[in-house]
Amino acid sequence: MTANILEMRSITMEFPGVKALDEVDLSVAEGEIHALVGENGAGKSTLMKVLSGVYPHGSYRGRILMDGNEMAFKDIRHSEAAGIAIIHQELALVPQLSIAENIFLGNERTRGGILDWQETNRQAMLLMQRVGLLEDPETLVAALGVGKQQLVEIAKALAKQVRLLILDEPTAALNQADSDSLLALLRELQGQQITSILISHKLNEVLAVSDTVTVLRDGHTIETLEVDGTVTEDRIIKGMVGRDLDHRFPPRPDPEIGEVFFDIQDWSVDHPTIAGRHVVRGASLHVRRGEIVGLAGLMGAGRTELAMSVFGRSYGRNVRGTVCKDGAPVKVSTVPEAIAAGIAYVSEDRKQLGLILDEDIRRNFTLANLAAVSRHSVIDTHAEVAAAEDLRTRLTVKAPTVFAKVGTLSGGNQQKVVLGKWIFTEPDLLILDEPTRGIDVGAKYEIYLIIQRLAAEGKGVLVISSELPELLGLCDRVYAMSQGRITGELPAAAATQEALMRLMTRDANAPEVMAR
Repeated sequence: MTANILEMRSITMEFPGVKALDEVDLSVAEGEIHALVGENGAGKSTLMKVLSGVYPHGSYRGRILMDGNEMAFKDIRHSEAAGIAIIHQELALVPQLSIAENIFLGNERTRGGILDWQETNRQAMLLMQRVGLLEDPETLVAALGVGKQQLVEIAKALAKQVRLLILDEPTAALNQADSDSLLALLRELQGQQITSILISHKLNEVLAVSDTVTVLRDGHTIETLEVDGTVTEDRIIKGMVGRDLDHRFPPRPDPEIGEVFFDIQDWSVDHPTIAGRHVVRGASLHVRRGEIVGLAGLMGAGRTELAMSVFGRSYGRNVRGTVCKDGAPVKVSTVPEAIAAGIAYVSEDRKQLGLILDEDIRRNFTLANLAAVSRHSVIDTHAEVAAAEDLRTRLTVKAPTVFAKVGTLSGGNQQKVVLGKWIFTEPDLLILDEPTRGIDVGAKYEIYLIIQRLAAEGKGVLVISSELPELLGLCDRVYAMSQGRITGELPAAAATQEALMRLMTRDANAPEVMAR
């Protein structure tokens, strides 16, 4: 029987008004890949911050044992000295430093107190080879894609003689190919006797790579499952949410879908910096009142570029085409014009483009429509609080008050705040770009309910998603894009993953496939 490299016993962590962890237990065998799953706010990241020294000994109750020896980590450096390294969802890299400099940042290679660049680059090359990163070690991190930046983080951990590697949502921002490569790397590291703890909402990846799964719910350890071929996603979901999810999408019987009210015609967009590159080419689509429409496509198909360019030309140059609402052309050349035309856009990157994380819920909710809570150009604080509290209640944002900082909320609750911000503008059309990316199945269900409720109010909703099951389970109709063109349109009854994938990989110059 393999000995445990880690045991966390009765870990309890409290914040003002919130018990984030309540007597949590976690045992990890040496050399295994151990998944930690749960809804947003279940306590996963908090538990790993306790383990990695972000929350030092004394700030929590309970015991941490490594190889049977009790540990009392004072800070991150103390835990790193014990062979623990954590890679957060937001990567801790310096873009304007090289790969080698990032790998040894704070752990520099010196000779006689002076940086030894030759040895730095030599050792960086060896570590990069271990993670499959085939780049010049002097390449700036800013020049790398997110997938390769993840590899730099792992190489950085290996440089510190890591024995226990913690990865918090490592594939959340990766495409499928980069995700597959990263999971394969975890298996390779496992062969080198490196133990991994994987936090992920992608249960298919959890089951593909993990030996053991521990489920947390509301700050409690629910169960630990051996991945032996009998454990299914539904079995894990039951533990995460405390109930069976026979249907991952809310039922939507007989939606009342009205007439076409929003129409994009012959829309084209050029790349903002590369001359002659057409990102969107002659795209046309329409949305009816009360309808949820999907937009599918592989990475680089032009979905986000289409959405952002329609929303006040937030992307691209030489934007051309027509946007009509209720049969009449409308101006959308600026973001204020797009908002005035009744369009709202929820970006795929909520932390960078959707929220001000250092501000409270109240300010984020009202930011896009300050006129609604102002009197003579001065914000009416009472009106602002009342409006924010109403949205918090309607959208079931889990926070003690509307004065809580948005940066302290879970991903699912942050997404609800972004939705609330744009709902407060009272739009007729909501464009939702990857609305459930990086959030758990329970929070997804709540987001789907909000989307359905908006459609039931007579609004049109356009959903961009990389998850085909999400589009099929949520939408009344789905468009597909390939190479900047709309390549087809299918009603829900005729749409399958296979049919959509055929359209998503279709030659953009081939005739468009329309709904029947």
